[in-house]
Amino acid sequence: MVAAQLARRGIASILIEGTDRAGKGTAYSTTEAAHLLNVRADGMSAWPDRPDDFAERFESEGGDRRGFAERRLFGRYLRRIVDDSGVETILSSAVSASPGEQGWRIELSDGSTIEANALVLANGNQPPEPLRVAAGAGPRFINNPWADEAKTAVHSAVESGGDVLLLGTGLTMIDMVLSLSAAGHRGGIMALSRRGLIPRAHADFTPAPVEREEPPHADVHSLWRWLRRRSGEVGWRAAVDSLRPHSHSLWQSLDHHQQNRFLRHARPWWDVHRHRIAPEVARQIHDLVAAGQLEIAAGRVVAMKDEGDDVTATIRRRGRETAEERRFAFAFNCTGPLGTIERTRDPLLKGLLDAGQIRPDHLGMGLEVDEHSRVAGSNRLWALGPLTKGRYWEIVAVPDIRGQAADVAADIATELGR
Repeated sequence: MVAAQLARRGIASILIEGTDRAGKGTAYSTTEAAHLLNVRADGMSAWPDRPDDFAERFESEGGDRRGFAERRLFGRYLRRIVDDSGVETILSSAVSASPGEQGWRIELSDGSTIEANALVLANGNQPPEPLRVAAGAGPRFINNPWADEAKTAVHSAVESGGDVLLLGTGLTMIDMVLSLSAAGHRGGIMALSRRGLIPRAHADFTPAPVEREEPPHADVHSLWRWLRRRSGEVGWRAAVDSLRPHSHSLWQSLDHHQQNRFLRHARPWWDVHRHRIAPEVARQIHDLVAAGQLEIAAGRVVAMKDEGDDVTATIRRRGRETAEERRFAFAFNCTGPLGTIERTRDPLLKGLLDAGQIRPDHLGMGLEVDEHSRVAGSNRLWALGPLTKGRYWEIVAVPDIRGQAADVAADIATELGR
């Protein structure tokens, strides 16, 4: 969307994408009909100044603007924007970048180089870090649930009929359950996380907006008490959504200690209430639990062992002193994307970190950026989306990122005198 926004301003750009999924990214490259958007169609326009853009296109194809479109349809919508914008796309990966006289010199995996006046890091979510507990799990532990090997493992699990273990109970777990179910899996599925919390469902509610100064700033505990009280008055969905317009100011009002306190204690509860799933998806999850095929459990895996045709997991459920051993056909890491930027395996980011051209934010989640999303310590370098979570926190959903993309494009135009 930064590239499309630049095209609006008459600024040419090159989109470097190592796979043939330009515009779609990981989330919207899925080909599975079961994978739905987690936001209603009328909230998913890619253009902040044209809020009905996607909803109108979805309606023209027979959809309901208040419904939840298939993610693959949204991927096609984004790809069309890229194509219509005339953005040049290079099917290669950026492996390194160094500052030049007028901007940046980017080296690609095919050995070629690009000279650019400005550089935007829009890498999105990165694959999860390997779990130490799974070091001995062998090939039947799938660390990256979005990789091709995960699709192969799903089909193998269906063929064998064996049970499957999902480590993590958030949105990634939901996707894996839907993939397994759509493929015809009949074995058991165990989804395990420390608290056993799963995303809540969307439902209609009456909005209850608040002014910026109404919720408490600078203290997580005070804000949490306010949110609980407000939820009792207007319902939790209305209370949580009333904070959306103020999320950046609320986050930035917290000092480092308060932000860490939120991440340690409040984040799991916030995530399952803030990042909801479509009602039809929630019903499917409910039905699988009711049928006994899906088990949502609180606990942790203390050991994993490769058994050839299976993987054995030693599980300690929450509140129990003794552990249990269970065998699974496959285990998937559903704990979510990489959360510590210094552990990235992306060669471009790793090289920039090693050279001091970028540095981690104060929480270590992403990169340090200023109020314009410019990367600290470098010239003509911007970052957006998950790479900027340390500054903005709520910057992973389309309604947030589309505004940031427009702002970054505008700032680039100013920098280039355009």
